[in-house]
Amino acid sequence: MRIVQNVWKQDSPVTRRKERKAMRKLERSAPMRRRTPFMLTLLTLALLTACTGKPGDTTPQPEQPPAPHVETPPTEQPKYAYTAPFTGLGSPVKLEQRPIMVMINNAPAARPQSGLNQADLVYEVLAEGEMTRFLAVFHSQRPDVIGPVRSIRQYFIEIGVGLDAVLVHAGGSPEALATLARSDYSHLDEIPNGRYFWRESFRNPPHNLYTKPDLIEQAIRDKGMRTNSDLPRMSFLPADAEITGGEPASQIDITFHRLNKAAFQYDKEKKKYLRLTDGKPHLDLTTGEQLSATNVLVIAARHRVLDKEGRRQVDVVGPGDGYLFEQGMARKIKWKRQGGIIRAYEDAAMTKELPLLPGNTWVEIVPNAPSLSHYVKYQ
Repeated sequence: MRIVQNVWKQDSPVTRRKERKAMRKLERSAPMRRRTPFMLTLLTLALLTACTGKPGDTTPQPEQPPAPHVETPPTEQPKYAYTAPFTGLGSPVKLEQRPIMVMINNAPAARPQSGLNQADLVYEVLAEGEMTRFLAVFHSQRPDVIGPVRSIRQYFIEIGVGLDAVLVHAGGSPEALATLARSDYSHLDEIPNGRYFWRESFRNPPHNLYTKPDLIEQAIRDKGMRTNSDLPRMSFLPADAEITGGEPASQIDITFHRLNKAAFQYDKEKKKYLRLTDGKPHLDLTTGEQLSATNVLVIAARHRVLDKEGRRQVDVVGPGDGYLFEQGMARKIKWKRQGGIIRAYEDAAMTKELPLLPGNTWVEIVPNAPSLSHYVKYQ
């Protein structure tokens, strides 16, 4: 009886009305459920459209061609119509003016000096006290400052006159001053011509005397000195020449005295010998650059001490023995001054001159006794 009563309740009119009402509610919510996946699809397409620009565009895009490879042409060296007579390097103008040779102090208190790196030629030779002087020849370049300027010696005059240079100095030995007084050699002595020089306060005298090309040229005009010259000529190799003969010499050591040692180290990248003095890089005071040379010519010459002050007589005419250092190589040479220039020769008869590489040259003059090898070593 209890079971029949439950079945009846499940199938009663009230129950059926509740079921129909629930079904209608379910049917009304069905479209919303069917629209939900569709709306998600539209949202996805909208996002794709924002990223790609074209909804549903599956057409493959053509590949962009690679950027063309453009080779940078090598930088051409400028071509000049003229050649600097003392360096063999190109010059935009013809250099006919007389060179200027300045006597520069090399005492420790005078280092570092100014202007040496812009000299076409530098001669280094002993003076008194086992110290050397630099005879700096300026022609194709103009440094801002030159100095410290020091006194002149007889053999300095001989080198400068061979170049037809205007000699710039501050006093000199009795022999040198007597030679200048009785000759017509063009020279500028600071002692009676102080307005063409000045002294700096950061050094003590006599290591503080300076000048510059503008002042020297003004003095040349004021004194009516000859300005043009039939310059001596030097021989040079082509710019791309390579030195193949000789022995390796990336390090050159020159001992003028146990307290006065110079050296040159070859720099392959710069293709120059870098100067050292007493084991330290020898710098230019004005530019801060290390002094350097394309060619280093070391010659042995007769030296004789003349007086108790240690003044010397040095043979700068020759002949004699020496070494020519270029591109990290050393060649044994003979030397003599010919046509105003100290030149290197490859043969004992000195008939075959050795041309230099285009660039600046340093000439190191050492005593010939006891021997060249006593003063110069290389490896």
